Amino acid sequence: MRSIEEIYQEHKLMPNLKEHMYRVAAVASIICDNFKENLDKEKIIEACLLHDMGNIIKFDLNYFPEFTKPEGVEYWSDIQKEYKERYGNDEHHATIAISKELNVSQRVLGLIDDFGFRKACERVQGTDIEAKICFYSDMRVGPFSVFSIEERFIDGEKRYSHRKFRIEEQEYRECIREVERQIFAKSKIKPEDITNEQVDMITKELKGFVIK
Repeated sequence: MRSIEEIYQEHKLMPNLKEHMYRVAAVASIICDNFKENLDKEKIIEACLLHDMGNIIKFDLNYFPEFTKPEGVEYWSDIQKEYKERYGNDEHHATIAISKELNVSQRVLGLIDDFGFRKACERVQGTDIEAKICFYSDMRVGPFSVFSIEERFIDGEKRYSHRKFRIEEQEYRECIREVERQIFAKSKIKPEDITNEQVDMITKELKGFVIK
């Protein structure tokens, strides 16, 4: 058994990637603590803390140079190359492979597999509320902070302004809004009650979370 921080260090994760997963897990933690039905909070948190383990594979390290400091682009390029040589060019495949190496449960693997913007409409139709919470928590976290869903959409438009907006992306957004409605219909809090201040406090505690 090792703490998630030890695992991050062993896998040489970029600081921004670690912070993203900590924040996603913190958002999920807040939702779990205020949910009106029983949840397996530990497995939800575990999935959130591992869901982007292989994402360095897809990074354009020159596009966000601030994320490469202080080590620099060359250092992280070498780490990226190591990941690709070991796991291939698919970041999601790499994440699943790393999670299997960590011997996580099939339940956690299933939750990890359900992350992703393009799975939004699948989450609407699905009945797995824990998968919805994992998915939604990821949607609430931007590069540097926690956003509302609408703020996250605006941030995405700015960061990916070079990419042509497609009609299906509007459909995905509607599905994400519906997932939010489904979650908070069973919650004692509202989406706006999840703040950066709360999240920052929880992320400090999560560094000691043990992957069993």
